[in-house]
Amino acid sequence: MRRLSTTERLFSKIDLRSGYHQIKVREEDISKTAFSTRYGLYEYLVMSFGLTNAPAFFMYLMNSVFMNELDKFVVVFIDDILVYSKNEKEHEEHLRIVLSRLREHKLYAKFSKCAFWLKEVAFLGHILSAKGVVVDPGKVEDVLNWKQPQTVTEIWSFLGLAGYYRRFIKDFSKIAKPMTALT
Repeated sequence: MRRLSTTERLFSKIDLRSGYHQIKVREEDISKTAFSTRYGLYEYLVMSFGLTNAPAFFMYLMNSVFMNELDKFVVVFIDDILVYSKNEKEHEEHLRIVLSRLREHKLYAKFSKCAFWLKEVAFLGHILSAKGVVVDPGKVEDVLNWKQPQTVTEIWSFLGLAGYYRRFIKDFSKIAKPMTALT
């Protein structure tokens, strides 16, 4: 999203329906997904949310699908797709390309979670518009209302959230240094 500029004026957000479940597990790997319950042994035929490599593989897949569009007019994070354009004509063409790629690869969107032709959009904790990229105010509230960390793990969690927005926080490393020293 760093590459987005104030020239991008139209946005569409596409959310894939049960993203991982659209990916079939290879026949030879099905047994590796086995789990047992009191009712018997079960195996996944599609990618499960709990599989260790699921996020990495899904990102690899999405990056492969949109390789030619990434950083030009598409941002992908797992099953969330952002399409951005300078004008209506360009946006129509960008949407056509993205939706065609999804169809080609038999990836399906959940229409109720998609939004098209927006002048402002919330995406991955940011608000994007022709004015630029800013932190989602809800995320600012999360940081301000964060319970004071009591353990090293809690410090890491807080620094992880706050660090995600470091480009918006002047002298972030100086501010975070005392907390980082505690870890």
